[in-house]
Amino acid sequence: MCIFCKIIKGDIPSKKVYEDEKVLAFRDIDPKAPVHILVIPKQHVDTVDQLEDMSVVADLFAVMKKIAAEEGIAGSGYRIVVNHGKNAGQAVPHLHFHLLGGRELSWPPG
Repeated sequence: MCIFCKIIKGDIPSKKVYEDEKVLAFRDIDPKAPVHILVIPKQHVDTVDQLEDMSVVADLFAVMKKIAAEEGIAGSGYRIVVNHGKNAGQAVPHLHFHLLGGRELSWPPG
């Protein structure tokens, strides 16, 4: 069982920001911005390539939009990042989106 599935199950504590029957969002333990929230489907999917039900992505984006407004970053701009596979920096094999904001973000990310 991956670490995110353990967080969903409640075996590992997290700083939850949002939860419903399909989505969990929690603060990253190593934030790269003042607001750095991980948004994950509760259904385990390793990567984008393994995603069959695209409504999962719609659910995740709806939650990210809501969280951005609640965190006060919607008006100032924010970044949504998804890494696909080890070579792209995906450290946990469970589909997840990074929601980052709260400061000016440089490009490329660093």
